[in-house]
Amino acid sequence: MSGSGPLRGLSRGMQVFLLVDVLLVVLLVVLVATLPERGRADDDAGASSTASAPAATATATDEASTEPVAFSLPSGNIACEMSVEGVLCTIGSFTYAAPQVTGCEAETGHVVHLDAEGFRFRCEDDGIPELPPGAELTYGARETVGDYTCASGTDGVTCLDAAGVGFRLARAQWTALP
Repeated sequence: MSGSGPLRGLSRGMQVFLLVDVLLVVLLVVLVATLPERGRADDDAGASSTASAPAATATATDEASTEPVAFSLPSGNIACEMSVEGVLCTIGSFTYAAPQVTGCEAETGHVVHLDAEGFRFRCEDDGIPELPPGAELTYGARETVGDYTCASGTDGVTCLDAAGVGFRLARAQWTALP
């Protein structure tokens, strides 16, 4: 870096700062451009993918809706129902240890719920539920209903409320967010 050209008059530290900023922007553009080319992994693997975070995905709809939405992931193992009251996701099969639900003597682990009270697994008193029907939400797409956003990724489904509280659910693992 020299003292001539458009950066003339800026301190060396400021020149380095601007150069690093430009490099980071270029790196971000390259990453975004290559994400669709990474291929489709199965959400059952529980592998990490940047395509699952709601803030970083392509949208299925441009605006938040107030109409209920039902969808399933391309693997067919996870299906969710969304409304302005919350999100209910069901997973057909999983390999993680079934979570404990206070006061529940029945099965757990197949149904998760996110609403104004937060994220929690539900007690499956009536047995393991069937996956509800819904349109396929392709990997990298998201749906928003009211204050809730769910994104389909190769690492499962990620659902968050407006405050960033939610969950990521895949065959191999579940994670409470944030």
